[in-house]
Amino acid sequence: MPKRPNPILPGFNPDPSICRVGKDYYIATSTFEWYPGVQIHHSRDLANWQLACRPLDRASQLDMRGEPDSCGVWAPCLTHADGMFWLIYTDMKRRSGSFKDAHNFLVTAPEITGPWSDPIYLNSSGFDPSLFHDDDGRKWLVNQIWDYRPDYNSFAGIALQEYSVAQKRLIGEVRNIFEGTELALTEGPHLYKRPGADGVPWYYLMTAEGGTAYDHAACFARSRAIEGPYELHPQTHIVTARHNPEHPLQRAGHADFVETLDGGVYLVHLTSRPLSETRTSPLGRESAMQEAEWRDDDWLWVKDGPLPALEVEVPGTFDEEGFWAPKDYRFETADLPADFQWLRSPEPDRLFSLAASPGSLRLFGRESMGSWFEQALVARRLTHFAAECETSIEFAPADERQLAGLIAYYNRRKFHYLALTADDTGARRLLIVSGLPDTPDGRVTTPAEPVPVAAEGAVRLAMRIERATMQFYSDLGEGGEPRPIGPPLDASILSDEAGSEGAHGSFTGAFVGVAAHDLNGTARPADFSHFSYRPLRDEAEAPPA
Repeated sequence: MPKRPNPILPGFNPDPSICRVGKDYYIATSTFEWYPGVQIHHSRDLANWQLACRPLDRASQLDMRGEPDSCGVWAPCLTHADGMFWLIYTDMKRRSGSFKDAHNFLVTAPEITGPWSDPIYLNSSGFDPSLFHDDDGRKWLVNQIWDYRPDYNSFAGIALQEYSVAQKRLIGEVRNIFEGTELALTEGPHLYKRPGADGVPWYYLMTAEGGTAYDHAACFARSRAIEGPYELHPQTHIVTARHNPEHPLQRAGHADFVETLDGGVYLVHLTSRPLSETRTSPLGRESAMQEAEWRDDDWLWVKDGPLPALEVEVPGTFDEEGFWAPKDYRFETADLPADFQWLRSPEPDRLFSLAASPGSLRLFGRESMGSWFEQALVARRLTHFAAECETSIEFAPADERQLAGLIAYYNRRKFHYLALTADDTGARRLLIVSGLPDTPDGRVTTPAEPVPVAAEGAVRLAMRIERATMQFYSDLGEGGEPRPIGPPLDASILSDEAGSEGAHGSFTGAFVGVAAHDLNGTARPADFSHFSYRPLRDEAEAPPA
């Protein structure tokens, strides 16, 4: 079979949950504070994946306004049973300190594209919920249990409780079926069932351990009874890179598996590709795939594991040309291009319009770059280590409190923003505004003096990201080729690991896009004619793609 490189879902696509329906494969991944919630990709050949939908797209399903960075949608679980899709997800309202306000919900749909139901509330005892459909018709929810008490293990184990379809709620006793291994931080559970060599079925439990940083791992266990006790796999952790710090694929864990029509097995798992020069991962936590097999001992083994492979044999041929193809997004339809998302709000009409200025994306300036409520910021994932982006903006700021332009964004404390604004006299200026991790009180910096631009008309803005560095450019509204604006900037900050929190404190990835902010509260509009994204081949990119 042909091989394709890992990861299979590059850029911010963590916590994969996979299922198969006939010849169709689907992977759901976490979206955290980005709206709409949950990415579901589809494939028929396991080599090429296309975005199928983001099902949580209205306020009744998801409203994340006010939720801190790296909250929102955690670790969805996608399954198919009884002729429908079942999607379980956490809406994390608070994650820092002793408490986590983690509310777990279920939505269903007859087709992957919907219509998706309003949510059924399940519980709030912990995060990473997963639904298991037993062959006797009963359904079971498992989720991580969170314990706030300072003298107890915060990751207190895996809860099991039955779900009643008729009553649309959890019923019966809650059991702690697995407390994990010495690696600890046990989370991300999935349950499975299959017959053993003796014909007696086993229940299998997959969990993530070690935290989602460089000790991450996928743990596997089994029991003859769903409530346990569960015995550990001979390897304990069937995929991990924790003992191989120089391996290109790091942070391997949080896994799920699927069986093919012909009896093959593939494991999907979270991973990241840190830059060798900074050991930060601007592309965020991605999704990779490994070949696996059931052996005579009734255990699932990752082939050549547990270290994740850089390439995986799959039935289809990877579209390498498509991976490197540039994208020129035009705003000429009623819908935002599918690659783009925005932050937190279920009311996109307050943030942007594709009709107000035909042929352009109009952003309505809203709250500041630090807001957890209402930011007019529309962006797509950075999916290559090196890329060029460009847009053209029409914007008439009245003063320095109105800004709009091109942004490379991780979260409210990690971004670089080339903003068209004005000075105290109302004259238009270009200003670089950067949020740097660990800056006292989250204050922004301006790494260069403001640059005058033409008094009116469109201004071209561009950026070039090359691994750990980036450079802004503009034509200053004068036409001609864009010229460098300001100094080279540190692009490595656009990563989980950057700053004192490290990878345990933030969980998303770098986005590139456009933004508008109006600190006067007057919703000053900014019009963007297009957005281009051109990957640059990086010979050092690992694995090669």
